Amino acid sequence: MARVAKLDGKQPFKTAAELVASAPAWLDLPEPRGFRPKRKYRTVWISDVHLGTRGCNAGLLLDFLSAIECETLYLVGDIVDGWRLRKGWFWPDAHNEVVRRILKMAHRGTRVVLIAGNHDEMLRPYAGMSFGGVELALETIHVTADGRRLLVTHGDGFDGVVLYARWLAFLGDKAYSLLLRANVLFNLARRQFKLPYWSLSAYLKKKVKNAVQFVCDFEEAVAHAARDMGVDGVVCGHIHCAEIRQIGDVTYYNDGDWVESCTALVEDAFGAIAIVDWAEETRRNAALKAVLKPIPQLEEEPA
Repeated sequence: MARVAKLDGKQPFKTAAELVASAPAWLDLPEPRGFRPKRKYRTVWISDVHLGTRGCNAGLLLDFLSAIECETLYLVGDIVDGWRLRKGWFWPDAHNEVVRRILKMAHRGTRVVLIAGNHDEMLRPYAGMSFGGVELALETIHVTADGRRLLVTHGDGFDGVVLYARWLAFLGDKAYSLLLRANVLFNLARRQFKLPYWSLSAYLKKKVKNAVQFVCDFEEAVAHAARDMGVDGVVCGHIHCAEIRQIGDVTYYNDGDWVESCTALVEDAFGAIAIVDWAEETRRNAALKAVLKPIPQLEEEPA
């Protein structure tokens, strides 16, 4: 017996697939599929993707980039992890897809600006050039829709460890890589239990007092430099901690990362800037789907 519903003895409702199948050929209707309207922003900032490492959350980043449209996309450093790739090649298909998505956005009219960081410092000699529609720069000034001038820089120049003790930076990178590998294994176990992504490494960083003090010192140093440059604010990455904070006359923005927190900064048409926590949104959506129950189909009424 067909599992369709009748209303007052009239013809049963048709599904989307049945409507397409019964439509005149000249309409040329497409196959029904899921639709997700894109979020439209004036500007988007992302950084610290670390393509070429196992800690990179390329899947979540692809989902985010597929969900948005923007006039300008800033890649604020450490997009490709040259430090890790020099030690051993790791480049899965998902990392290729991230590159393709960014190049596709540039091809379709988005202005894409890549600010070289310390992990992709091999790009710094090419600052001022453009490749595949992607502009390379060491830093730049962004003017918001409401007229504020923001310095856009990766931020490693304000990190005393990277700037003055390079060997210590590499040592810290090794320890951090081990932490990220533990984070990958932790989330593999979570997926076995159908649980969404959650960053163990980000949680531990927030609980370590010295790490918290380093973040505060870094933010103060960046804001001080921006104030000396006469700009209204600064956008950076580097420390993997998304933040919007007023420090004196300067607004400090950090877009976070895509190996731990999976966050970005977005600017709307009026110049307001906010943090998008894509990992948290993914968790909320997964929880919502878990509680929603499918609408039961009705049996056909007996004659």
